[in-house]
Amino acid sequence: MRRTTRALTGALLTGLALLTSAGVATADDPSADPSPSASDGAAGPTEAGTTFRTATALQQDQRATAEASTGDYLYWVFPADAGQRATVRAKVTLPESAARHGASTWQVDVYDGLRRRQACMYGRQTAKAAAGTSSVELTCVLRTVRAWSDPWADDPLPGSYYVRLTVVDLPSADLGLPIRTEVQVGSVDRGGAADVDGALAEPLVPGASSVEQASGSSATDGDGDGDSDDGQARVSLGSEPEDGWASGWWTDRWLWTIGGGVLGAIAAVFGYCLTRGTGRPSRVPPRI
Repeated sequence: MRRTTRALTGALLTGLALLTSAGVATADDPSADPSPSASDGAAGPTEAGTTFRTATALQQDQRATAEASTGDYLYWVFPADAGQRATVRAKVTLPESAARHGASTWQVDVYDGLRRRQACMYGRQTAKAAAGTSSVELTCVLRTVRAWSDPWADDPLPGSYYVRLTVVDLPSADLGLPIRTEVQVGSVDRGGAADVDGALAEPLVPGASSVEQASGSSATDGDGDGDSDDGQARVSLGSEPEDGWASGWWTDRWLWTIGGGVLGAIAAVFGYCLTRGTGRPSRVPPRI
C-alpha cells in the first residue's frame, strides 16, 4: 500500500507541476513580445494610404516602407486574429537637421475595424524628436484580441486594424519636408489564457458585406460569366491572415480540461487508498 501511495502522490505532484508551469508560461509578461530590433521582417509594401479607405494592406511580420511629406497622415491596415497580442513598431527618418527649424512630435495610433481607437498597453506611442535628431522610433503594444465581447465593450476583436502615423506638433515652416517611414507589426499568441466563451460570426473587416453583395449580383448576371459590366467599384477587403481566420473551435482549454480530469481521477484513487485501510484485522472475528 505504501508503494501505491508513493506512486499516486508522485503522479499527482507531477501533474500539478506541469499545469502550474503552463499557467506561468501564459502569464501576461511584457518580455514575451519581440523587441523592435529583434527582426527586420520580410519586405512589404513600399507605399502608404492617406485615409482609412486607402490604407495599404500589410501582413504581420512584414516591413512596410513609404516616402512621404511631413504633415501627411499615413495609413496601413493589418489583420489580427483571436488570441493575438499585436505590437506595432514605426520608425521615421527625418530630414537633414539643417533643413529643420525645431523639434517635432510624432505619434502612432491604432484603430480596429469599427474605427475605434485602441489603447496601447505600453510602449512609446508618442515621441519628441529634437532638432538634431535623425530619426524617431515609436512602439504600441495592443491588448490581446478577444474572440467575442459585449456590444458595449471596447475590447479588441478579430478583424482589420489600422495604423496611423503622423506628426502632431512641429514648426509650421517644416511642413512638407520629405521623410521616410518604416512600419512593422508582429504578434504573440496568448493561447488559452485569452479564450472566451463566444465568437463573432464574421471578423470585423470593413467592406466585407458590400463585396459579398456585389459578388452575388455578379453571379446572377444574364451573361452568367460572373463579370460585372456596370462599372461598379469593387470594395477592398483589406488584409487577411495568410492561413485564414481562426475557426474558433480549438482552444488550449481542452488540454486543461483533460489534464484536470486525469488529475481528479488520480486524486480520487489516492483518497480511496488512504481511507479504505488494510481490511479487517485478524483479531476481529468475521460477521456471521
